Amino acid sequence: MSVFTQMAAAGHEQVCHISDADTGLRAIVAIHSTTLGPGLGGVRIREYENEQAALTDVLRLSEAMSYKAACAGLRCGGAKAVVMAPFPRDREAGMHALGRAVDGLAGRYVATEDMGMSESDIALLNEVTPHAVGRSLEAGGSGDPSPHTADGVIAGMRAALRAADRPVEFKGLRVAVQGCGHVGLAIVERLIAAGAQVWASDINDEACEQAAAAGAEIVDNDRIHAQDVDIFAPSGVGAILDERRISELECAIVAGAANNQLATPEDGMRLAERGIVYAPDFVINAGGLINVSDELDSEGYNAERVRFRVASIETTLDEIFEQARAERRPPEAVAVDMAHTRIAAGAR
Repeated sequence: MSVFTQMAAAGHEQVCHISDADTGLRAIVAIHSTTLGPGLGGVRIREYENEQAALTDVLRLSEAMSYKAACAGLRCGGAKAVVMAPFPRDREAGMHALGRAVDGLAGRYVATEDMGMSESDIALLNEVTPHAVGRSLEAGGSGDPSPHTADGVIAGMRAALRAADRPVEFKGLRVAVQGCGHVGLAIVERLIAAGAQVWASDINDEACEQAAAAGAEIVDNDRIHAQDVDIFAPSGVGAILDERRISELECAIVAGAANNQLATPEDGMRLAERGIVYAPDFVINAGGLINVSDELDSEGYNAERVRFRVASIETTLDEIFEQARAERRPPEAVAVDMAHTRIAAGAR
């Protein structure tokens, strides 16, 4: 399948392949939509099996970013960059090469943090382009987006509990968190502080140790989805919810921070058919995007405005769940329609 065919399938505007001979940097930037504003999305540094796998990932992620921004009511579109690991040994030179490529897109793409990136990397990008957000608080930016993503997930869990006709109470709640990176660990810490019983997993031993230190019980990463819990919270890599794993779920709710949790569009219906409430990932995990996007506001970053917008994830999900129940449709489908409607309205 050609790149143009894959772009047309989801309506992508632009895909750029970047190769820098001096550093060995290899990256792909995908801009899905700039209807509501510049395409905003993280840079993901990850090992991919091949270039096609990297392209598939960046196309799916950038599309989800458009939906995430639209459902959160932000004045930005969706884009994403993936860098094929290993990253150049000279971190500064590699980031500068990436920054020059981003700058060449003249503001159509605004980069921020994702897997493998940090505030210091954003600072390196900013040395060669203004089109990167997620700077440290000390540098006048929005700081680490992870806590805001975690806060949004906790807010979304409350909406999901209502949708599942469960008490909105975290004390005694049983939750399995897959993925204990910056966001996953923050979710674990918030749940335990609220009195929940938490199981956690990660492919990284150090991440597991941190989750255990926070009070979580560590279980096998390949089987955590099958824990007998109230909520399963995928918060690592995407495509975790496929036909086999969905059949093995022992939970009432799926609500986590990972992007692209459904392996296929049909998996949303599979969850609904099993009576499992699914919080669409691009709605529940929008807290980090809300935080970094605030740097683009003409008035500058406003922490109080960010807290209000992150808290509104709960009411957005309430609306989605209510409509999904009334129309007997999967919440994912309702959320996608909401995003399409808002993007179409912005095009008028």
